[in-house]
Amino acid sequence: MSSGGAEDDIPQAERKTVTDFCYLLDKSKQLFNGLRDLPQYGQKQWQSYFGRTFDVYTKLWKFQQQHRQVLDNRYGLKRWQIGEIASKIGQLYYHYYLRTSETSYLNEAFSFYSAIRQRSYYSQVNKEDRPELVVKKLRYYARFIVVCLLLNKMDVVKDLVKELSDEIEDYTHRFNTEDQVEWNLVLQEVAAFIEADPVMVLNDDNTIVITSNRLSETGAPLLEQGMIVGQLALADALIIGNCNNQVKFSELTIDMFRMLQALEREPMNLASQMNKPGMQESTEKPARRENPHKYLLYKPTFSQLYTFLAASFKELPANSVLLIYLSATGVFPSGRSDSEGPYDFGGVLTNSNRDIINGDAIHKRNQSYKEMHCLHPGDLYPFTRKPMFIIVDSSNSVAYKNFTNLFGQPLVCLLSPTAYPKALQDQSQRGSLFTLFLNNPLMAFLFVSGLSSMRRGLWEKCQDYLRKINRDIAQLLTHSRSIDQSFLQFFGDEFLRLLLTRFIFCSATMRMHKIFRQETRNYPESYPQLPRDETVENPHLQKHILELASILDVRNVFLENTLDDY
Repeated sequence: MSSGGAEDDIPQAERKTVTDFCYLLDKSKQLFNGLRDLPQYGQKQWQSYFGRTFDVYTKLWKFQQQHRQVLDNRYGLKRWQIGEIASKIGQLYYHYYLRTSETSYLNEAFSFYSAIRQRSYYSQVNKEDRPELVVKKLRYYARFIVVCLLLNKMDVVKDLVKELSDEIEDYTHRFNTEDQVEWNLVLQEVAAFIEADPVMVLNDDNTIVITSNRLSETGAPLLEQGMIVGQLALADALIIGNCNNQVKFSELTIDMFRMLQALEREPMNLASQMNKPGMQESTEKPARRENPHKYLLYKPTFSQLYTFLAASFKELPANSVLLIYLSATGVFPSGRSDSEGPYDFGGVLTNSNRDIINGDAIHKRNQSYKEMHCLHPGDLYPFTRKPMFIIVDSSNSVAYKNFTNLFGQPLVCLLSPTAYPKALQDQSQRGSLFTLFLNNPLMAFLFVSGLSSMRRGLWEKCQDYLRKINRDIAQLLTHSRSIDQSFLQFFGDEFLRLLLTRFIFCSATMRMHKIFRQETRNYPESYPQLPRDETVENPHLQKHILELASILDVRNVFLENTLDDY
């Protein structure tokens, strides 16, 4: 607002408009900044605060729309400031997705981020000699890219990466800043993330087909009449990532990204749901949550991991399951031990940054020193008082084979191979093969068969056949007379049912593959052990795998003698 006599000429109504806008803007910033102080764990404390923040931003957004001309003339409202408000609302929706795991909120975040780009809200920023404004624009691009990756909007991602690259080049050329290397690293990371899939599915015009790996209505094999399974439901999941040199973007490794999608349904439109997150009346019964709640933990310290684990355990509803997914470097025992307890087989390293307070010196001086941030099987024992489903993807996954079920609750560990055949092209940087089988089993099958691309028609034909295989695996499991009851207790949940059938498909495929049969450590394992002859080495399932290989004309990479036994 101008000062002196000119201010007196402003009509009182317009002056009030500017005052009200300034109040809403300050209040929104205050609430938004307060979000950082909310605990990242626990599902109740933050909801009312998020609701108030959404409420103020909704009012602010509508207010600037209704009074745009007055704010332009009297306040000097710039387009980048409108863009900032829209960007904050997009961030709110994204963080609400992280807190609730409801993919619908990703669509809302996308619509606000998209509007900023379509309406060119940040277009004038480059004309102002203020590097901090340009950084706001670059951060907006990075956040938009994350949302698009999670929504599998790869075409938009590629456009955004090109635009971001141009913006970074302009920024570093104009301001000669020190953060040029960091922004170029962002570009490299997202480029590697886009290219992580080892197999391309192509349309007839050679454009790439974007495949979604979230749970669809036809995704999990249906429970058929006569299948006796438990009624447990997957309610909470900890997805932990710490793999050296693995492709990552925004504290999300490719393994974490694949697993989180395996634990989500396809997004719905939010229009049919409540207007504002967190504003639901306490008297209303909340609708059944479509997705299990997730914590995404990138390189957590032991204390961080235990805090989140305890919060999940505390809030786990009755008849519910806690899933723990570990994608991390193996930690092996430093020496021979007389005992064989839950801390004597090593574990997985969740954080690579050791406490350096004489840490290395202790390590070298004392061979009995154990890595502080190693998660041992014994560390999880207290939490097995409730149903637990564990997936370990690591070079020392077998440490979890020595689990003991102390409390009699349903407990299953799915364990990756500890090594892969040398003849198989090393793809570890682009994600683990085991996790790929759990996320996209057909793509993993194509990769181990030596295929790098496929036509859409054949892909869809193979997907149909794979659904048939999953149905048959479900029957094998539920009709088995010697299977541990824990597997059946978890089989009533769609997500866990799909993970179990994919695990068995993965294990059966590797046991039949010629180059995997060289060493048993190339095979996945489980705790409790599955009855091999009824599941992973069942002749009926082996015949199906050979049929799938025949459709793809790759039967030569699998052992044939299984058909003679059938």
